[in-house]
Amino acid sequence: MHIDVNNAFLSWTALERLKKGETLDIRKIPAIIGGDEERRSGIVLAKSMKAKACGVTTGESIYMARRKCPDLQVFKGDYKSYKKYSNELYNLLLEYTDKIERYSIDECFIDLTEYLMNDTLYNKAIEINKRVREELGFTVNVGVAHNKLLAKMASDFTKPDRVHTLFEEEIPTKMWILPVSELFMLGRKTVPKLYNMGIKTIGDLANSDEKYIIKKFGKHGKLMWEYANGIDNSEVNYKEELPKGVGNSVTLPIDLCDKEKIQEVILALAEQVTFRLRKYNLLANTVCIQLRTRDFEDYSHQGKLDTATANTKDIYNKAKKLLEEMYKKGTFVRLVGLRVDNLISRDEMQLSIFNNTNSEKQEKLDKTIDSLKEKFGYGTITRAGNLNAENIVNTKNGKTIV
Repeated sequence: MHIDVNNAFLSWTALERLKKGETLDIRKIPAIIGGDEERRSGIVLAKSMKAKACGVTTGESIYMARRKCPDLQVFKGDYKSYKKYSNELYNLLLEYTDKIERYSIDECFIDLTEYLMNDTLYNKAIEINKRVREELGFTVNVGVAHNKLLAKMASDFTKPDRVHTLFEEEIPTKMWILPVSELFMLGRKTVPKLYNMGIKTIGDLANSDEKYIIKKFGKHGKLMWEYANGIDNSEVNYKEELPKGVGNSVTLPIDLCDKEKIQEVILALAEQVTFRLRKYNLLANTVCIQLRTRDFEDYSHQGKLDTATANTKDIYNKAKKLLEEMYKKGTFVRLVGLRVDNLISRDEMQLSIFNNTNSEKQEKLDKTIDSLKEKFGYGTITRAGNLNAENIVNTKNGKTIV
């Protein structure tokens, strides 16, 4: 996926102002984020929809923008707050995958190949889009595809607050019809040259002779032609760092007030979280449960484990106990989250002088399940108590969500 924050600098400035008690939402008026206007060097860094409707464009001088929109209000940017909101987005995405490439302060590529957890890529994209809006207060476009190029192209389709797919079979109908100038990584100087060659759409370029394009533009010509045909083998460039915490959460398709049903969802989350723990050879010392009610009230409760572990059964039992302590009967829950913290590597763990046979058996079972999941797919095998949870998470009104 490619996740792109809509109008990041203006949205984040608006959020920061509102949090400090301002009543005016600058996203709803003709407004821009700009530089130092008094020094006559200020340019438009971001614009509201109303400013855009007046013809204001990113990159032009504030002087020109004011001529187009006399009622325009100018606000200074704040990199410190932008970094904070960027990190909030990054931390939310960490609940889905550890393979995150921060392409810029307001853009990320993520690889979910090994993290779909028996769900679909599109469902995850819809969930991320919704959670960013509801939990972080700004909106994103999410592009869904089988490679980075197409995901990036998809996220640039209709804005704001949208999810778009661009899979291989969709290239002719969704990408080839676009002007060639909209192809990713195509320089401004190249576009007029392509127009003079009769190449006006991405489809024109894709269906041109590859050798002819390479002859005209050299190595960049080969890249242009491959991109026009949706070819991109680059990997998501993420830093291989051990996480400080591992968590997963799910917004339920129906609100639940049955504690046993919530426990089933927690079991599914525990299985996902511990699968990732074991993958990194880490053990957790703390478990935290999060609940969000239908009225968007958040509750969380955490507790320390007796022993650092990546054991699914132990972490689930602790989470279940935390739920018992915090859940109020009759409360309708729309989101359930489970997180483990205070992680240590397995090598740091000092083994007890007493041999825990039950723990050893459970660890062998977990490892066997992990190996089967990695070989045949995450959804191939699940614990019996998880079966109902899959139905809760993946169905609505009796229909399976695909």
